[in-house]
Amino acid sequence: MDTVRGTLKTQCLWATSDVSLKGNLRFPYPLDCSQEMMNGLVDSGQATIYPGGKHSPPVQVYCDMMTAGGGWTVFQRRKNGKTNFYRSWNEYKNGFGNISDEFWLGNDNIHKLTTQSPQMLRVDLRTKHEHAFAVYRTFNVDKEQREFRLTISGYSGTAGDSLLYHNGQPFSTKDRDLKKLVTRCAVSYKGGWWYKNCHEANLNGIYGNNNNQQGINWLHWKGQNFSIPFTEMKLRPLYFDPTRNI
Repeated sequence: MDTVRGTLKTQCLWATSDVSLKGNLRFPYPLDCSQEMMNGLVDSGQATIYPGGKHSPPVQVYCDMMTAGGGWTVFQRRKNGKTNFYRSWNEYKNGFGNISDEFWLGNDNIHKLTTQSPQMLRVDLRTKHEHAFAVYRTFNVDKEQREFRLTISGYSGTAGDSLLYHNGQPFSTKDRDLKKLVTRCAVSYKGGWWYKNCHEANLNGIYGNNNNQQGINWLHWKGQNFSIPFTEMKLRPLYFDPTRNI
């Protein structure tokens, strides 16, 4: 209880002290990192956004202001295996991890971000010596009542299209596997994901596991038995033009 009270007190003090600053911003309650960019944020790093609008709770996010013009709101990162991604439905719903390290922003927040306007998705994949990416012009995650169902299309990039296979699929976790198949995909492949039967991409799999298709896989780049050491998933409004909006 003391922790909760302390958090609320901190939020109230922050809100009170920041009122005068918000009056000078183009977007006093930015919905995402693209609006933070238009507010003048030029360096990648943490920011506060309001994905549900100004009356919604603030959310701490990581903004990528360097890749392909910037303005990206990062919602997933894997880089060292310090964070366990074999989590429950509620943990994936609410988010977990450390936004300066490894994290999942939360399906509720991702849903809010993808409903404010048409969004595009960028996936960055890296090994020690190689880098590949995938961009999708359509990216949407439905509400919880629709099982955070994925809509994805419009691929371009260098990684190959490993997400189209998952289009239209509900999200699955170890305690809530919504696909009634012979294989319980979330349990078998140790992640939370939009599994089908079962995956061509498994970016929330076991870090560093190169066996049994349980690692961080992207079929059309490194196959299903190579665990990719660095991944980021990030979104940005489809019609945002960083060269015109700053």
